[in-house]
Amino acid sequence: MHDLGGAQVEEAVADCVALLRTVTDRDWETVRAGRLEWDCRATAAHIASDLIAYAGQLAGRAQDAYVPFEISLDEGTGNAGILDVIETTGALLAAAVRTTPRGVRAFHPYPFRSADRVGFAAMGAAEVLLHTHDIAEGLGVAYEPPAGLCTFVLTRIFPHVQPGPSPWQTLLWATGRGDLPGRAPVTEWRWYNSPLLRTDRLTLEGVAPAAAIDLSTGGDGGFEWLTGGPIDGTREGAGMMVKQYETGVLRPEWGMYALVRREDGRAVGAMGFHGAPDEDGRVEVGYDLVEDARGHGYATEALRALSAWALARDGVRAVTAVVDRANVPSQNVVARAGFALVAQDAAEDEQFVYELRASGD
Repeated sequence: MHDLGGAQVEEAVADCVALLRTVTDRDWETVRAGRLEWDCRATAAHIASDLIAYAGQLAGRAQDAYVPFEISLDEGTGNAGILDVIETTGALLAAAVRTTPRGVRAFHPYPFRSADRVGFAAMGAAEVLLHTHDIAEGLGVAYEPPAGLCTFVLTRIFPHVQPGPSPWQTLLWATGRGDLPGRAPVTEWRWYNSPLLRTDRLTLEGVAPAAAIDLSTGGDGGFEWLTGGPIDGTREGAGMMVKQYETGVLRPEWGMYALVRREDGRAVGAMGFHGAPDEDGRVEVGYDLVEDARGHGYATEALRALSAWALARDGVRAVTAVVDRANVPSQNVVARAGFALVAQDAAEDEQFVYELRASGD
C-alpha cells in the first residue's frame, strides 16, 4: 500500500479522456452537465482546475489555506484542448502524490483541515469520476468507471458511507447523483479525510477503511511499523472498524488511530474508540503497542491527547477503558493519563473499568 494514489489518478484521468475524446465534436458550451448548474465545458475546465489545485497544495506543503493561484484556458481553446489540460494537470497531481513523503499533510478544509497524499489522490480521482459522469449525462453518453477506482475513493474519503450493491452506484448515491434501494436520497454531502492529532513525540493518524481492511487481513495498512508490528490487538481493532464500516455506523473521528513516531515515521501501535459516544456521552477507548515500543511512555502520551480531544467534543462526558486485572502495565498507563478506577467487570472480576470525566462533570 506504500506506492498508492498516483496510479489511481492516472487511471481516472485516462478513463475520462478516452470517453470525452469521442464527443469533442459536440457543443459542450450550451449543454448542462447532468444535475449541475455548469455547462459541460465549464465542468471539464473545473476538473483540470481541481487537479492542479490539489497538486499545488501537496507541492507547496500548504498548511493554513489554499495556495492562491488558479489556471485559465487560452482564448479559443476547444474541447480537445481542454482534455489536453486535464491530462497534463492529472499527470502533475500524480507526480506530486508520488514525490510527497508519506507523513506530509497539506491544507484542505473538509473536515479536519488537512489531507495526506493518498487523500489528495482520492479527492482528485473523485472529481474526475463524478464530473465525467456529469458531462456524460449531459451529452447523453454512457459512462461507468472501473469498480476498483470507485472503491479506492469510497474507502478513503467516504468512510461514513455503507458499501452498496456496487461501488459506482454507491459513489453516485453518496454524492447526490443516484438512488440506492432502501436508502433516502442524498441532498447534502461531504467527503472526509482522515483525522490527525499531534503530541510531542507522536502523530495519531486516523485509519481509513482501506487501511483497516488491509490491517485486518495481514497487511501493514500503509504504515512503516517498528519491528514486531502490527500486533494482534491492532489487527483485531482494525477488524472491528471494518465491521462498523460495512454496517454503515462508522464515524471517522471515532475510529482507529495509528501511533506514528515523529522521529522516524514508524508506527509503534494503535489506539482508538470502540464506537461513537453513547446516549450518555460515554465513549470507550482501547490501545496497544509493539513490544519494542513499550516502556517509553508512548501509550500514556497518546491516551492523554486522544482523551482530551474526545472530552472537548460536544456531548462527551466521559472516556472509559476496560483493562484486564492481570495487565498491570496497562493499568499504570490509564492511571498516569488521569483515569480513575470506577468498577470491576462482573465477569468473575477479571477486568477493571477506568474512567476519565470531563471537567465539571
